[in-house]
Amino acid sequence: MASCRRLSFSLSLVLLLHLRAAAGDSPAPDLPRSELAAIFRVMADLLGDPSWPQLHPRPCTDTPWPGLQCELSPDDARVLRATRLHFGPDVSTPPCKPGARLDTDALRGLPHLKTLSLFACFATGNGHTDIHEEIGGMASLTILDLSWNNLDGGVPAAVGKLRRLQKLDLSYNHLAGVLPPELGSLQDLVFLDLSHNRFTGPLPGSLSCLSKLQYLLLQDNPLGTAVPAAVVGALRRLQVLGLSGCGLTGPIPRGAFAALASLTALSLDRNRLDGPIPATLAALPHLGQLNLSQNRLAGEIALPGEFVARLGRRLDVRGNDELCVGRGLQGRSGYLLGAPPCADRRSGGDGSPAERSGAAAVDGGGGRWGYRYGSVGVWHVFVLSLVFQL
Repeated sequence: MASCRRLSFSLSLVLLLHLRAAAGDSPAPDLPRSELAAIFRVMADLLGDPSWPQLHPRPCTDTPWPGLQCELSPDDARVLRATRLHFGPDVSTPPCKPGARLDTDALRGLPHLKTLSLFACFATGNGHTDIHEEIGGMASLTILDLSWNNLDGGVPAAVGKLRRLQKLDLSYNHLAGVLPPELGSLQDLVFLDLSHNRFTGPLPGSLSCLSKLQYLLLQDNPLGTAVPAAVVGALRRLQVLGLSGCGLTGPIPRGAFAALASLTALSLDRNRLDGPIPATLAALPHLGQLNLSQNRLAGEIALPGEFVARLGRRLDVRGNDELCVGRGLQGRSGYLLGAPPCADRRSGGDGSPAERSGAAAVDGGGGRWGYRYGSVGVWHVFVLSLVFQL
């Protein structure tokens, strides 16, 4: 659907420009030579097709390419600007040539880019590459997506210079090290996905300054810290928080998420968290998905029955062998949690295995939302990604 809309936008732009040209004696707007030369260099670096300039001599108008989008310059109606550059399997297969390398000098020739999306461009087999400091010079960027590449090294501090950035997606790479505090300068950031890398903790305190952030996805990074309550607790607009498989230790702080009134999905599974489940989690008014599975949580589950019933299978606490269900949660709600009654545990009864088997039967043997997918807000993230691509 997004590809269709981009094609419709390109055709509409071509028609508009031709109508303008027909209405007067002036030629139709086009790219400046410097930007056209920069695009040709980028295509040579990434696609390696020597015929591309001949096939697309006017890539914004008469001979469009689906991964490029242009807009009329607000300062001069006779000039077009390249504002969106996207490489991915929806545009070409493979997205980039084997051994592709992007010359940052070519990108500097495209100062009006608002979106740079290189998806699976430097995949396995192309060799490793890193994010260059020069990326900080692309001051017009609002979307930077370098996901599913073979990127290594760290996140350069220069990324903090991209003050207009709203979406930053560096997921599924080999990036490592501690995140730079300069990321806290991205005051317009709404979506931050650093999942499936090798980042270590602690998180810089400056991330708490991202007052517009709604999606924070950090799962499957070896952070190796306690729950970063001071950082995430300050992100008042946060809707989705993913901290699965981050090596988190210690208890879940009772008030860590109390201020996150907009939170809809929280993932803390596959860590080493201990202690009780804070009952305060049930006070989050919009929370609809909670995954606490595969930890070392213990004690009586103190969540209200109404909350447990509302979330149903979107609440996952399995894999915490020391949790138990009190009298207030017995019945179907306690049955779905998959934990034994606390009375059985205190009396040394053998009800625990039966309860667990029963819960597995209710689950159909397939695994619940959080356990099967290992990440929170899959649907939320998918929808937001579509919105940002339009």
